[in-house]
Amino acid sequence: MSFKNKVVLVTGASSGIGAATAVLFAKEGADVVIVARNETKLKNVAQECAKVGKYPLVIKADVSDDDDDRRIINDTIAKFNKLDVLVNNAGILRFGPILDGQITEQYDEIMKTNVRSVVRLTSLAAPYLVKTKGNIVNVSSVAGYSISDKAAAYCTSKAALSHFSRASALELACHGVRVNAVSPGPVNTDIFANSDTIKTFEDFGVKTALNRVSGPEEIADLILFLASDKAKGITGSDYVSDNGYLLLK
Repeated sequence: MSFKNKVVLVTGASSGIGAATAVLFAKEGADVVIVARNETKLKNVAQECAKVGKYPLVIKADVSDDDDDRRIINDTIAKFNKLDVLVNNAGILRFGPILDGQITEQYDEIMKTNVRSVVRLTSLAAPYLVKTKGNIVNVSSVAGYSISDKAAAYCTSKAALSHFSRASALELACHGVRVNAVSPGPVNTDIFANSDTIKTFEDFGVKTALNRVSGPEEIADLILFLASDKAKGITGSDYVSDNGYLLLK
């Protein structure tokens, strides 16, 4: 699946699924734009991209900031004069009970990063994707299909993200732009380390039917497929890759 001469923008690219996705696109010949808040980690990912392909455009930015969102798109277009694929991967996880009185603040923080940023970046990127007949892949979660204890805001955000993916797919289809989502189950990333808990999947007793947790490269492979011409007939879909997690819920 060659992405030679394609420009691919990946948010949340400093680690985990985003980093694996950026490296995989670079390996397939793409001009990659990597975005995240942690500049040190971004530079490490950039080096990994350079080992297998071109050195990417590195943009330190917070997708929850409107001005940063505009800068992300503007810098991408200024550098490459086009955009072919937008991968909205940035997201945060927070835990907290409804009864502690903090759920509203937690909801606002999560929704701003996990949903509003995707809406805004989609809006800003869409005119350029129309020109290239490009596509969008949004990284959602099986949390949009199931409920986890004390994660009401996070689960709500992922359900909203999956639904927005379908809505934007319908609206942009007439312009030749495809929009899809992937919904991973448990994946070995640092999402817990970046949240407000020190717990792990094992601490939560997370189980899958296949008795395994995915690596980020597995999800990157799926993202690459959906962004490629091999998936030219796929839009408005939400691909679950969860090792059978939902079968046990």
